[in-house]
Amino acid sequence: MSPAVGSRKLSLLELTALVVGSMIGSGIFALPAAFAANTGVNGALLAWAIAGTGMLMLAFVFQSLSRLKPELDTGIYAYARAGFGDYAGLLSAVGYWLGCCLADVACLILIKATLGQYFPALGDGTTVAAIISASVLLWGFHFLILRGIKEAALINTIATVAKLVPLAVFIVFLFIGFRADVFALNLWGGEPPGIGTLWDQTRGTLLLTVFVFVGIEGASVYSRHARRREDVGIATIAGFLGVLCLLVMVTILSYGVLLRPDLAALATPSMAGVMQAIAGRWGGLFISVGLLISVLGNYLSWSLLAAEVLHSAALNDAMPRALARENRAGVPDAALWLTNGVIQAFLLVSWFADYAFTLALKMTSAMTLVPYLLVAAYQLKLSFGAGGGPDVAAHARMRWIAGIATLYAIAMLLAGGSRYLLLSSLLYVPGSLLFWAWQRHRGIAFRPLEWAVLVLLCAMAATAVVGLASGWLRL
Repeated sequence: MSPAVGSRKLSLLELTALVVGSMIGSGIFALPAAFAANTGVNGALLAWAIAGTGMLMLAFVFQSLSRLKPELDTGIYAYARAGFGDYAGLLSAVGYWLGCCLADVACLILIKATLGQYFPALGDGTTVAAIISASVLLWGFHFLILRGIKEAALINTIATVAKLVPLAVFIVFLFIGFRADVFALNLWGGEPPGIGTLWDQTRGTLLLTVFVFVGIEGASVYSRHARRREDVGIATIAGFLGVLCLLVMVTILSYGVLLRPDLAALATPSMAGVMQAIAGRWGGLFISVGLLISVLGNYLSWSLLAAEVLHSAALNDAMPRALARENRAGVPDAALWLTNGVIQAFLLVSWFADYAFTLALKMTSAMTLVPYLLVAAYQLKLSFGAGGGPDVAAHARMRWIAGIATLYAIAMLLAGGSRYLLLSSLLYVPGSLLFWAWQRHRGIAFRPLEWAVLVLLCAMAATAVVGLASGWLRL
């Protein structure tokens, strides 16, 4: 670690702000309509119960690994590589990195869609004017981050505090505008009560819940910058529990303001529409301003996380060594340039997507679930290999926690459906092929299981290409 980086140590507050700032962003402002389009109150409660339990177990996994493996900095990549080899580490790094890039695209689209309600030229965030202005914003943040990690983290902490104010005001107004009769009509979402209805509704929201929790690993990814190593686990759990409470209140209380069809029909960001229904036009404008602050801070968090993961993979020869370069401020500038170049490319592709914002949300979830699965599986592997002794009870407890987290990640991948798995393979294959060529150049052969994974990904990518060309698979 260079002296420039080593001198920039993050406090518990800043680490917690990285977690909260990464999790609270574009997703929470779209929750009322996103949930109402799929489910009523009962389905929403079940979705949050499943997601909250699964992600809490994953938070415990990150907390445990930060304590058991303090030498493994940058979490996501390092844990997968330590547990399952270089190729697994590469898949984790690529998946998480591209997930961060897609999350930044979602942030940029939502910013422009929000402004589009007041400036029609920006439309839904994917017009020519919106993409050009989003590109200007993208590169403005790029040069801000180049000034230094510590400076960017301080700005992120301020933005995190600022974004909580409009959310708190919104929740207060939800209680004021809450109507028990409307809430009761929304319990089953206007559909016949039953277990089948409940599961069908819940399934449609599960991938959305993953997106709003992505960022839970923020403190772990930046563990090499932590002032105290134990702060990493504390920041992860504290940040997760606080954000979970906010997400549940924003979603469930909104069902007491408008009927489900009216909620589902709200324009993005739907939180502004709910606030306007309670307080009038000024309420919608107030939430729109709060959203801009929130999403800008969220965008900064994702940019930091994406560059850091890419940089760490390069340090371990999983990616070209040039990406490990740092500037005089200790910022991985080569990784940042590549990251923002990819975000720019995704922005251009969003012009052709039918529902660019929703696609970016769900693709972010699909890409980050694979790294989450590998991290949980690594903890599960450690818990079985730790043996007996005085820590038998602790090992058994972590075995259960890691097992639930692993099953949760698998279930979420399957719940998302084949569409997003096929589209995500298109993003995994180029990195995998480059890694295979790099390993061959180094004289390192792929193991049979690694070959099997590579062949499967290539087959899925080929299917996706055929699907896109024939029209049965759409962006």
